[in-house]
Amino acid sequence: MRMVLKDIIDQQPDMKVVGFAKDGVEAIDKIITLKPDVVTLDIEMPKKNGLEVLSEIMQKSPTRIIMVSSLTSNDADITIECLEKGAFDFIQKPAGSTSWTFRDVQDELLNKIRESMKVSLDKLTTVQHIPRRKSRKRLDFNIVGQKIVLIASSTGGPRSLDVIIPQLPENLNAPVIIIQHMPPGFTKSLADRLDKISNLRVKEAEDGEILQKNIVYVAPGDYHLGLKGNDFKVRLFLDKSEKINNVRPAADFTFDLAAEIYKENSIAVILTGMGRDGSKGAFKIKHYGGKVISEAKETCVVYGMPKVVAEEGYADYILPNYKIPEKIVELLSNSNASKGGKV
Repeated sequence: MRMVLKDIIDQQPDMKVVGFAKDGVEAIDKIITLKPDVVTLDIEMPKKNGLEVLSEIMQKSPTRIIMVSSLTSNDADITIECLEKGAFDFIQKPAGSTSWTFRDVQDELLNKIRESMKVSLDKLTTVQHIPRRKSRKRLDFNIVGQKIVLIASSTGGPRSLDVIIPQLPENLNAPVIIIQHMPPGFTKSLADRLDKISNLRVKEAEDGEILQKNIVYVAPGDYHLGLKGNDFKVRLFLDKSEKINNVRPAADFTFDLAAEIYKENSIAVILTGMGRDGSKGAFKIKHYGGKVISEAKETCVVYGMPKVVAEEGYADYILPNYKIPEKIVELLSNSNASKGGKV
């Protein structure tokens, strides 16, 4: 497997493998000694696993790290934690991964290596110092109307979600939908991890369930998440139609349908990530009078999706991730429901 990775990377004119390691302990030594620009790091390794290596490296010699994960619940859980602790991104080994099937994901790997080089190490090492455990505190504000909060995120998303979702109060009185670009299995691990540290219940969305207030729904990997209104209820559905913006789930798919139902009562949040997913959906929400929040460059790992929304003029507010929860609450509250303007 290591030789296949080496072969894939060395064939690129702009890349060269400077070393490889057979276990976690050797990996730490090699990374500190060789100081590579980018590291591909397996989750499962002898002596020390990927999370242990990542944690030590980000303290001793911060490096751009791309995790290599298999689709097991344990690997998925560790991968999400690695993303929250400074890994740039991850790739999933193909099912039944062998040295030859690994070439199926070589384009994704090479793209993420190149994208990682555009990111400042400061962005990966900076961690927001906020409470990371559940609080029973309830905020005293009056929610008006039937509203919804929609969040789009991609590369770097788990770290921003880790800042935002735990800071939302348990009496938010609105449903929250998260569209995070991730493969199947990893979205459930993301939901489970957020659920443990949040006041609101966080779960992976299921086909046919009725949307409820004070629950955060994470779109399952490889499915678009839709909304359908009938009998004064809104029901979720999973959709396997073509990818949009080369991703599935796509925020544009969900935002478009939510805007049709909730109109001016929609609040969209566009977080860190590559590409432009969420921009068309943000336009639709603005068209109906809803509000759009774009994550500021200062806290984005990749200033792609929010940059497009801001440059196209759809963002009502441009905020660092740690200020977004307060703005969501303000927009939902009675006293501030009608306030607009740029920040």
